[in-house]
Amino acid sequence: MNRTLLLTPGPLTTTDTVKQAMLGDWCTWEDTYKQMTCDIRNELTALSGHSRYTAVLMQGSGTFSVEAVMGTFIAKTDHVLIGVNGAYGRRMAEIATKMGLHFSTVETEETKAIDAQAIEQKMIQDPTITHVMLVHSETTSGLLNPVNTICRAAKKHGKITIVDAMSSFGGMGINMDSWGIDVLVSSANKCLQGVPGFGFILADEHLLQSRKGTSPSLSMDVYSQYETMEKEGGKWRFTSPTHAVHAFARALAELKEEGGILKRYDRYTENKNVLINGMAELGFQTAIDPAIQSSFIVSFLYPEDDFSFQHFYEALKKDGFIIYPGKLTDLKAFRIGTIGDITSEDINRLLQSIRTYRGVTVM
Repeated sequence: MNRTLLLTPGPLTTTDTVKQAMLGDWCTWEDTYKQMTCDIRNELTALSGHSRYTAVLMQGSGTFSVEAVMGTFIAKTDHVLIGVNGAYGRRMAEIATKMGLHFSTVETEETKAIDAQAIEQKMIQDPTITHVMLVHSETTSGLLNPVNTICRAAKKHGKITIVDAMSSFGGMGINMDSWGIDVLVSSANKCLQGVPGFGFILADEHLLQSRKGTSPSLSMDVYSQYETMEKEGGKWRFTSPTHAVHAFARALAELKEEGGILKRYDRYTENKNVLINGMAELGFQTAIDPAIQSSFIVSFLYPEDDFSFQHFYEALKKDGFIIYPGKLTDLKAFRIGTIGDITSEDINRLLQSIRTYRGVTVM
């Protein structure tokens, strides 16, 4: 069976050993499994960069964990300021609307980073704001928002900070404490290279302990999940994704084997650089300024007005590569991910496939 590479922002290409870790059946009440949950929580806490944080695992997609965090850490009496420059910032605003939360937004073009000065000015103008929330790596475009600058400013003004680091945590250095992040949300199937099934929340433990009874949800209450995992030695409150948990435990071991987050960041960055340079030679321009381009996913503009993404996609799929359609509202673009179990050699094979599709002969 030929190996198909998922050049997407997640789910992504996993190692054979991560896949093999799922070849079993496990009871959620069994002590060894609960200890695995405890070990994962401890390892995630260590990756946060400071002992004041705790890790809570939550069933479902990354968005489930974002919604759980908003319900647990933001009360109806609070006022959250949301930075929006893509689909995932807009999704936060949609969740806030559904929950009946008091919120306001600072909005920026999808190809521009959120304006840190505009966020701070909004906090100064409106003292009712209690929380600031934004996406770090906006998967809509592939850009990085200045989370460290914005969260430090928010802490200076006494606000609680919440960051969606779905597509960045584990793929680059993030020191939550020095950046001023109180709560961070990510997912098993992104830069940590596990499989879909659960997300996780890293939160200031004292802050989390103050949120008992805040959540309007039974199953998506981060505090109650935390309390159960603490008191019952790693037990999840409801049926957990046992196969995904075993895969994630293996994925965390493989992060260490690779040399840690900085080594992984180097690999992802090399993938990104090889991709952008090779695509430029083939006539594809990036949609994002290099100064804010992440190493996780790249948006490329259509090279011609009559470019058919669907035809392009199908041709690459036949060669074993899966890419993503665009998500930019006003620009015709598509996206190629550079994370997962892929190397620059894989990117070069992709580029050769694109050369063939474009009818380009290398001299």
